[in-house]
Amino acid sequence: MGKYLDPRFDLTFKNVFGKHKDLVTSFLNALIPFKKGEEIKEVEYLQPEMLPETPLRKNTIVDVRCKDSNGRQFIVEMQMYWTSEFKQRVLFNASKAYVSQATKGFDYNKLAPIYSLNLVNDNAFDGRKFYHQFQVAEKDHPDNVIEGLELIFIELTKFKPQNKSDKKMMDLWLRFLTEVNDSTTEVPQELMESPEIRKALKIVEHGAYTEEQLSAYDHFYDMIATEHTLLSGTFRSGVEQGRAEGEAIGIQKTAKKMKEEGIDVKTISKLTDLPIEEIEKL
Repeated sequence: MGKYLDPRFDLTFKNVFGKHKDLVTSFLNALIPFKKGEEIKEVEYLQPEMLPETPLRKNTIVDVRCKDSNGRQFIVEMQMYWTSEFKQRVLFNASKAYVSQATKGFDYNKLAPIYSLNLVNDNAFDGRKFYHQFQVAEKDHPDNVIEGLELIFIELTKFKPQNKSDKKMMDLWLRFLTEVNDSTTEVPQELMESPEIRKALKIVEHGAYTEEQLSAYDHFYDMIATEHTLLSGTFRSGVEQGRAEGEAIGIQKTAKKMKEEGIDVKTISKLTDLPIEEIEKL
């Protein structure tokens, strides 16, 4: 194994952005297009598991969740492979976070915006653009926006450094995610010159992890490889067709097959949108 671990993997991604407030602040400020003066000053971490209001509703777990001093909430997810329902899950999680702010007698004007930042290590949308920003806007007048929800998807597979001074930190953070991996032994000088990136690199160094953590990392790698196999070719086409037609039985069969292949139930739940309890019974 190389000097560094892949920062896109579950263990390392959460260690970098889920435990270091300065790094997630830099990351969010670089990748979310805030207007001048609206940048994040400081954040506090929130519980990544968003519990439902009633036992009958679904709970969800995200990679990183935090809020800033103005009450704005930020949800960050790293998705290794694109699936058709991921957009709906992102919207669901962002909407849940938005609605959960309200209590009885609450003034709706005090609802703070929710920003959902999603890194996808896969091709998700048509075209060559790697950055996609979604808002609630009027169809005929897209500049007429209802504030509250901001959904951003970044396709890492399409990213190419832009070398623009105003996008410097965006380029550096995305290069950190796309250029650093298990085979990296020497990091480009441009990355090392940034204090934030240098700190993040220190966190993903191979020597910073225990044998137990490295074992969990390797397990995630194997799981991702299996997931890639299962979601490719005719299998992926069958899954997409089953979802499009709303065939619950087909999705259950897909989940059962994934379970037989040893994929973690939480990952299966993410991919199929089936409750963990239902998957465990298959």
